[in-house]
Amino acid sequence: MMVSGCSLDENVWHRIDKDLYLGKAWATTAHVWIQRKKEEDLILEDKVIVDVRVGRRTPESTEKGQGDTIWESRPGGIWLKRSTKHQDSDLKKAVTSVDVLFGVDAVEPRPGWEIKDPPLLLETPSESQGARLSVRKGPSAKIDKPTLRVTKDGKFKIMQVSDLHLSTGTGICRDAEPKGFNGGKCEADTRTLEFIGRLLDEEKPQLVVLSGDQVNGETSPDVQSAIFKFAELFIQRKIPYAAIFGNHDDEGNMKRSALMSVIEPLPFSLSSAGPSDIAGVGNYFIEVLGRGASHNSALTIYMMDTHGYSPDERTFKGYDWLKQDQIDWFRKTAQANKAKDDHVNYPLKHMDMAFIHIPLPEYRDPSNPRVGAWRESPTAPGFNSGFRDALVEMGVSFVSCGHDHVNDYCALSRDPAEKPALWMCYAGGSGFGGYGGYGGYHRRVRFFNVDANSQSIKTYKRVEWGETEKRLDEQIIVEGGHVVEAPSGGEA
Repeated sequence: MMVSGCSLDENVWHRIDKDLYLGKAWATTAHVWIQRKKEEDLILEDKVIVDVRVGRRTPESTEKGQGDTIWESRPGGIWLKRSTKHQDSDLKKAVTSVDVLFGVDAVEPRPGWEIKDPPLLLETPSESQGARLSVRKGPSAKIDKPTLRVTKDGKFKIMQVSDLHLSTGTGICRDAEPKGFNGGKCEADTRTLEFIGRLLDEEKPQLVVLSGDQVNGETSPDVQSAIFKFAELFIQRKIPYAAIFGNHDDEGNMKRSALMSVIEPLPFSLSSAGPSDIAGVGNYFIEVLGRGASHNSALTIYMMDTHGYSPDERTFKGYDWLKQDQIDWFRKTAQANKAKDDHVNYPLKHMDMAFIHIPLPEYRDPSNPRVGAWRESPTAPGFNSGFRDALVEMGVSFVSCGHDHVNDYCALSRDPAEKPALWMCYAGGSGFGGYGGYGGYHRRVRFFNVDANSQSIKTYKRVEWGETEKRLDEQIIVEGGHVVEAPSGGEA
């Protein structure tokens, strides 16, 4: 293992493709380089790395029988312990993979991996984004996907978290409320993650839906480090989670496909890239089985990629829209699911729901009765590709989005006969790295409580400051498996 600002022989060395200075050092870059060999290719003279430390002084050996082992120094404060023992028991202790993460708040959620603090000893322009080695010993862990199931009392709770806007490092707060809190000192990601962690512990959801802009791309030169921070919240608590992307997630150093390749294999992740032959990354569905030992599906959750910015800004300003091949895929998939035995044989009414990031054009209709606050004009696409109609046609009860941080309403869309057809909700922005404002907006998340016994869905919001114990704007949106009328007193 080596830290170098020069290019090494790539026939011998493998470069971890992350600039240790995150592109912020004038005319200087540096990378970690490692030598890799398959176990069967090892020769007698080869030394395998069995431990890694970082520091200014030679590490003390605390392992029994290894007092004479010599630590080898490398640039950046790296110390290596190497061994010529190649037996299976020794190789299981060997370092088999190395990565680089960034930030004083960097975490490592992958099983078998460990961050080696302190950060590498470099002249880093930003100490808050210092580079840290993460190493894995032994083989990679086998990770099984969780199976979602209605609880034994027939309940299933979804926590929708939108617009976290996490950074590499602790981030900078925007429009934090109340003003002057904590003496005006506000680390965006620290406060955001404490808020989400508190609600996870209080509400104990069965699933977390991340509905886009988990990452604030422009302040995330290493997006992987930002992703790991939200993932660790759920992994520590063994709560399954599923993500789609917003318009900011891929503005850092990763495109959508690379982002999903990081999230998809993590423990408790149900995220999926979805089919590669339609537009977007993250078009997929999740099944929630009935209670007990049932193999039948009680709920289907559709996750759809709403992309980013308009591909035709001159004609349709603003944001992109769901493409026709996505809508065709959704219709075909929903029809196929309805015909499956595990849907047909479910003894109660099966319910469908959907999550997106950018709101549909129908969110802009001021005549729709609504519950909650319309604080900013919905920034829906200028082109209407008809996804709302497809949702209604396929019997989806509600769709919920993010994107417009300070809107948190649910609006009722009706059919031509003026009967309730679809609830369209906002989650509200949860992260302090994204904008707030608009008259003292407090960060929030939305919950959907499903009761499979009565085939009902109730929704409400929880806030980070103020009425933190209260369920705000609690309402029933589905009863007996059918979309219900807006409660009396709903705005229009």
